[in-house]
Amino acid sequence: TEYDLAVIGAGVVGAQAALIAGSVPYSKKVILIDSPSASGALMNGEGEDLSIGGPTGLFSKALRDVSKKIKVDTLRGMGLREDSVWNEIISSCLELASSNAQDVFRQLEYVGIEYMEGLASFPDGGGTDSLLVEREDSMAITTVKAKKILIATGSSPFRPAGVPFDGERVFDSDSINTLTFLPKSIVITGSGIIAVEFAKIFRNLGAEVTIVIRDMSPRKALQKIGLDTDVAATLVADLVRSGIKIERGAQVGEFTVPSSPRTPLSIELKAKGGGPRAPGLATEVKCDAYLAAVGRKPNTNNLNVRSAGIEVDSYGGIVVDCHLRATAKQGNVFAAGDVLGRPFLASVGAAQAKTSVISMFGPGLEATATANAEATTNETLEESCPTNDLGGGFDPTSLANNPLAFPVGVWSSPEAAWYGYSIQQAKEQGYDAGEATALYVECLRGRVFDPNGLLKLVYDKPSGLILGVHICGQDGCELIHYGMELVKGRRTVQDLLTSLYSAVTFHELYRIAAQNCLDPAGARKRRALAGKAVAERLRKRSN
Repeated sequence: TEYDLAVIGAGVVGAQAALIAGSVPYSKKVILIDSPSASGALMNGEGEDLSIGGPTGLFSKALRDVSKKIKVDTLRGMGLREDSVWNEIISSCLELASSNAQDVFRQLEYVGIEYMEGLASFPDGGGTDSLLVEREDSMAITTVKAKKILIATGSSPFRPAGVPFDGERVFDSDSINTLTFLPKSIVITGSGIIAVEFAKIFRNLGAEVTIVIRDMSPRKALQKIGLDTDVAATLVADLVRSGIKIERGAQVGEFTVPSSPRTPLSIELKAKGGGPRAPGLATEVKCDAYLAAVGRKPNTNNLNVRSAGIEVDSYGGIVVDCHLRATAKQGNVFAAGDVLGRPFLASVGAAQAKTSVISMFGPGLEATATANAEATTNETLEESCPTNDLGGGFDPTSLANNPLAFPVGVWSSPEAAWYGYSIQQAKEQGYDAGEATALYVECLRGRVFDPNGLLKLVYDKPSGLILGVHICGQDGCELIHYGMELVKGRRTVQDLLTSLYSAVTFHELYRIAAQNCLDPAGARKRRALAGKAVAERLRKRSN
């Protein structure tokens, strides 16, 4: 049997690509090949692969949701054993993940996608019209022939040398899925999105949390990954207010992992670069568990890509052109998602999945007929590259140079999100840029439900054109999409002032920020008064 398309990897990117190619108007014959044992260890007790069709951070998102609903102190106060508390937490996570996996399987079955479990690779000899699949159920080798091949094998955590990862008490950001107990204390290395997300998750679950970062300023560390300076400062302030300890200018050294699970780990702390820390700073930290969240790398090691003539970059990411087509001589191999490298976002990967299918088979719903679309595919590939609605491409090079390509969300508590230009980027583009901030406490919903947060507009002063939106606070990852449409639609500050928003919603923050654009001095006074009110509320609560 020869397939029109073979997809390697059944995460959110691979599953989306398979569903698009198998659905009308393409209606292609598609096989989806996946290796559950290599997909982040997200399995249940029955061996069901819970990661299919889900993003890399599915477990952390589920754990975050559960940590907001389950009050660990209450359960402990009821006399529940520690293992019972953790079982309650993890079973809720697995239930959420299982529901998603079952829904993806239903969609695949409905469209008629064939699913095969196994580890796929290209054969020796340079051909790319077939794959060798080592079946996980029988260890037999199956040959799969396909006209087109999409590599969507995702990414895996970077593991620093010298850290004794064991999947029991010392974890990376994937193997943390296998945690079997609720730690009372945890040390996390990293200053990026994943580290911040897990820090707040475990703090919400009652653990003592220590973050170890190489940078002397956690705010600047967050700015390096794209956060606005005020959003970064708000996140750091929340970490500190939550009781999370931050060891700055440090890195982990030697680990002492005792045989008894009841005895804490002992981790040496060194200065950045490996030398001794300054006098007065901690040189050792003890904890129940350790998590390294220091970045990710593309999964290409087991694909035999070199034999297929597929180039990879210095990080292992597959090199593609603007059509997401790899360098295989036959020109029939494409790649999408984390396997290309940054930005390692599921939303971008899903967009790349659609782009790759368009590159393979034509523009789909925009075509008058599938046959006509196929007939023009080669011509399309030569003439123009698939683009987003702002004219940019979805290949890594285009994405890296386009701050308007996609929104970013940080699923911490509070959430952080941004889209478009920062004020520095706007000025570099030649705009006479300004910025205005609305505090959550300035709107009714913020005052009543969650006063800690801000929404910032970056705008062009002469025209009022909105250039960027930056948010830190409850529902920030939802609110950012309205901000994205404002930027893409070339809306102005004046447009926001004449817009009507439902009462008691966070969307009122957009109008308040627009008002603050016109009255910066008054805005500073209002924020100062609002800040004092929030501080007073927090002081009363603490007493």
